[in-house]
Amino acid sequence: MIKKSIETTYQGGLRVGMIHLKSGSQIQTDAPTDNNGKGEAFSPTDLLAASLASCVLTIVGIHYQKKDIELEEMTCDVQKIMYPDPRRIGEILLEFDFGNNNFQRKDLEVIQRIVETCPVTLSLNESIKIETNIPHLLGEFDK
Repeated sequence: MIKKSIETTYQGGLRVGMIHLKSGSQIQTDAPTDNNGKGEAFSPTDLLAASLASCVLTIVGIHYQKKDIELEEMTCDVQKIMYPDPRRIGEILLEFDFGNNNFQRKDLEVIQRIVETCPVTLSLNESIKIETNIPHLLGEFDK
């Protein structure tokens, strides 16, 4: 028997509920509208794509916390692109907005390495293409 950390329950109507047992935090998933669902909650593949963005932002926070640098709010918009036959995530596009953080070229290079080496990225199938707007942001330094 496994030592569970997340309790997952099919609730009917293509809805699944999950409880993080340590914190009591709860989330639900719903099948997407293009796969027989109502799209009333995150789909399981939405959570996977969102987990990548969350992992990156968390590690960025840890990186700067270790340097005693307080970060301002940052956001990451996520686009998940599904491929058919077999149905799967084919691409994840991440668009970062670093807000009022005064990141320099070296900071963006560190963040790009975090994208490439975070635990979620390393857990994904290598066929999933991950793209960010960081190369574009780096190009701004060349102007």
